[in-house]
Amino acid sequence: MCIKKILLTVSALMLMCTQTNAKQFWDNHLRTDFLNNSTVIYAINIRTFNAKDTDNNGIIDFSEGEVSGNFINAISRLDELQQLGVNTIHMLPVTPVGKIKALGTAGSLYSAAGFNSINPQLQDHTLPLTAEQQAKKFVEAAHSRGISVIVDVPACGSYDLFLQRPELFVKDASGQPVIPSDWTDVRLLNTGDENSINPDVLKLYKEFVDMVQDMEIDGIRVDVAHSKPAKFWKELIDYSRKRDPEFLWLAESSDSWKDAVSPKAVYTPYDKLLEAGFDGYYGSYFNLKNWTTAKELKEQVNLNLSLEKKLGTKKSVIGSFTTHDELSPMLEKGRNYSKMIMWLNATLPLNSYFVDGFDTGDNYIYFWANKKADTTYTDDEYYFVHKGKIDIFNFSRKPGGFDSKLQQEFVVSNHIKRLLLPVYKNGEFKFLSSANSSVFAYAISNSEMTVIVIGNLNFKSEEVSKVSVPKLKAETPVMPMTFNSIPVIKNGKIESKMAPGEIQVLIFDNFSIL
Repeated sequence: MCIKKILLTVSALMLMCTQTNAKQFWDNHLRTDFLNNSTVIYAINIRTFNAKDTDNNGIIDFSEGEVSGNFINAISRLDELQQLGVNTIHMLPVTPVGKIKALGTAGSLYSAAGFNSINPQLQDHTLPLTAEQQAKKFVEAAHSRGISVIVDVPACGSYDLFLQRPELFVKDASGQPVIPSDWTDVRLLNTGDENSINPDVLKLYKEFVDMVQDMEIDGIRVDVAHSKPAKFWKELIDYSRKRDPEFLWLAESSDSWKDAVSPKAVYTPYDKLLEAGFDGYYGSYFNLKNWTTAKELKEQVNLNLSLEKKLGTKKSVIGSFTTHDELSPMLEKGRNYSKMIMWLNATLPLNSYFVDGFDTGDNYIYFWANKKADTTYTDDEYYFVHKGKIDIFNFSRKPGGFDSKLQQEFVVSNHIKRLLLPVYKNGEFKFLSSANSSVFAYAISNSEMTVIVIGNLNFKSEEVSKVSVPKLKAETPVMPMTFNSIPVIKNGKIESKMAPGEIQVLIFDNFSIL
């Protein structure tokens, strides 16, 4: 594919994604897409996704006529996601939230007060439709634009649910429900172990699966998946696949996590979860912020590429560089870190993953954070917030920053990812030799073109980059997709003085490293 065709293809893809692709019938293909690393996943909190904060103070004041995010007003932002190159939405939990021993004035999304109904906070109460009917309308609207939908299932139950159904929970010697980790607003569900699964909790989760499949949702992301036995998940996954073989299961689990959330909880390692039927997991890409050498990135990628050989079946991973549990990249290491995350998602053999507001550089700083509230809808009188992370505890503003150039790069990187899919399918991924341990380099190549990615993991200082590319000629046609420094292309080598945290993406025409 020549460079001119590449440019025309990118332009065509971007134009195509500005048009609504209405469909009368939706055929779920998410599992196949995910296993082929072709999904661009965008995580949203419906409660804030399209909130109407008219006075711009960051808090939704219902007494002033302001409106929180709901399934109906979220529909108007779907065209925007399509234009950004997003093809999969991850909805953070939509189950009812606990109000007793709560965190935040609206309650944490992950403090589930039930598993077989939709959170009424996400309902437009001016319409004569149930919360479930409104949720289904949102899913149908996403599907009409070619966007798949996955939904989060919480790992624990709220104190409210414990009071209603104490038989579902693990209890200590005094009969009180167990608090897992330091999550003070939730209690540990008793799923049993590999020898004996608790049928009551399994039934609870089957009801959740039934509900979301009735809404034609395409898959589930499982919160803290390692806190339940593999046998539990295998039965549930098999149950869902009888109805929809393309139903995706994504585990929040990592090869770097080794401990149970409580001494009274089970711990199932990531590989056992994959063996139980999960299609993918988080990996450890969130550790990028701590990596200082190319070796660390290479080891993680190679671990994930070895999964199919190890397990005997195709599995994948998400680019978990930034999630709702991670500090904003803008606060972590700045703008170049965000750019690096975008292009790693676009070019590594994984599924892209982002959080609402990331693309415009939101730092998720709320000036009212952890202050006493004038109004609360739980028993917590304070605006509990995780600093620098998207708010999941209160009725608050729509996520978003002010960096339009960053968003433009987000769009281009997502469409380049789509363009590269045939190269991945018929080509090869290969790490390249770099003379500098702080500089990583890799290539994706087939018989027609090669994409070379070079990045500086030193976010404080410039680094001289000398990357060996056998067979490369100085006159080889090249199209730089992103760079700060100007790379010098020589025979068999690419050299440049890279800015702190810089990433370069270069597309070479009629050149192959195979």
